Amino acid sequence: MEKLKLVIVDDKEENVLSLKALLADIDDLEIWGSTSPNEALRYCWNQEVAIALVDVQMPEINGFEFVSLLQSNPKTWQIMVIMVTAISKEDKSLLKGLYSGAVDYLYKPLNPDITTAKVKSFMQQVYIQRELKRKNEELERSHLELVKAKKEADLARKSKENFLANMSHEIRTPINGIMGITTMLRNSPLNEEQSEWLDYLENASQQLLLIINDILDLSKIDSGKMRIDFAKTSLPNIIKELSNLFAYKAEQKGIAFHVITDENLPKFILADSLRLTQILSNLISNGIKFTERGSVTLETKLLSRAKHRVHIQFSVKDTGIGINSNAIDKIFQSFEQGEEGITKRFGGTGLGLAIVKRLVNLHQGQIHAYSEVDKGSEFVFECWFDEEASEAAPKSDKKQYTDMPPFSDLHILLAEDNELNSFMVKHMLNTWGISVDTVKNGKEALDKVEETPYSLILMDAHMPVMSGFDAIRTIRNDHREHIRHIPIISISASVLQREQQAAYAAGADAVVGKPFDPVSLYQIIKTLTQAKTAPQQ
Repeated sequence: MEKLKLVIVDDKEENVLSLKALLADIDDLEIWGSTSPNEALRYCWNQEVAIALVDVQMPEINGFEFVSLLQSNPKTWQIMVIMVTAISKEDKSLLKGLYSGAVDYLYKPLNPDITTAKVKSFMQQVYIQRELKRKNEELERSHLELVKAKKEADLARKSKENFLANMSHEIRTPINGIMGITTMLRNSPLNEEQSEWLDYLENASQQLLLIINDILDLSKIDSGKMRIDFAKTSLPNIIKELSNLFAYKAEQKGIAFHVITDENLPKFILADSLRLTQILSNLISNGIKFTERGSVTLETKLLSRAKHRVHIQFSVKDTGIGINSNAIDKIFQSFEQGEEGITKRFGGTGLGLAIVKRLVNLHQGQIHAYSEVDKGSEFVFECWFDEEASEAAPKSDKKQYTDMPPFSDLHILLAEDNELNSFMVKHMLNTWGISVDTVKNGKEALDKVEETPYSLILMDAHMPVMSGFDAIRTIRNDHREHIRHIPIISISASVLQREQQAAYAAGADAVVGKPFDPVSLYQIIKTLTQAKTAPQQ
């Protein structure tokens, strides 16, 4: 235990000596005494004194004044002062000492046992106070470290979001161009071999887009920003679409794809059709990837009904390579595969099942994997859904962008720095009878609107020299009404919600993501240009 310093201040030398002798046997106590209050004050200011025994009646400075001086100094205000007096024990004298800052009194002639007990008691209080001070300092340091760690975590999160936004933009932009050109080629005369090449090109583009979406989805789920949007969903339609998509992929690989559907399944459930399809697509895609011969089977069955709720089981079973039993849990972790050589042999990011697991949890469902090496695997997803009333689902005819009727007298400015995207979008706009001017950055776009009246502007979000956001803000703040009110569609390769919100905040009338659906773009252009030309009420 640390030693504590005790000061004795008394104008009589014999009193100082007797007190020193009385307290000499107390462990961990270092005693210093003086007959001069001024000398004692200097000692207290320069040493870490814990306790002081101060005589009340002294010629230079009395005990009350001495204590007040200690209390007024930030170096000495924590010293515990015990007043030693031979004068009256009246309340007013006691109060005067306590008001000046003393914590207790000793009366002459001193009782050795009481004096020793009080000093020991106050030593314990000093130890407790110092321990509390140390704890408080540790807590303060911990608090500062937590604040610093939180700031670093926030910076890391923002850096991650910025990286994802940039990565999304940089990769989605060329994908948008490739998929756009593919769409254009689909509407041109092709021989059988060229159609087959186009199939491969479309498949590669979709695979690349799936990888980007997996990374972004995982980030959104981990940050708590992923939402499940429940709506009336046709379960037979989802199964039919999956069957059409994966039957072709399985056939290309030389394996069979089977679909088994329980006749008692409801036609409509309340579900997020996009996320439900994503779960099943990942499971089926994995089954086909890891199966070199045999088959992959999607089985959907009704387990039970309870009032208006249904318990449904989706099972994807394959005859593929299987998984070691000690790797079953690992496959649901991010960036993990069942074995180290799997990635080299079959490819993939190791994100598919991690996203499936998180999406199943968001649905409050359960997923289990059963597997045997070289014999195959089965993934079973179970979940409760609300059953919806059966009604005829509206039929949707998928239109091609070349089927859309042409516009009349539309002149559009396209601001896009990527030449492939610029070529592809301009071609589509021309197909719809739209006259198009192209520029490569926001500054050039501002120069163009100065000299030409446009029906609408298509503005890429990220461009050199001046970004699309800055250009939109400048247009919206223009003093001329015909420029200020030009409809603007922001085109962004980022799917981050904050970037889409930034486009609207800058003044965009609509936001279109890359890669975009040409028919949807047509409808947005139609809505905005018709709203502009509609007569004001």
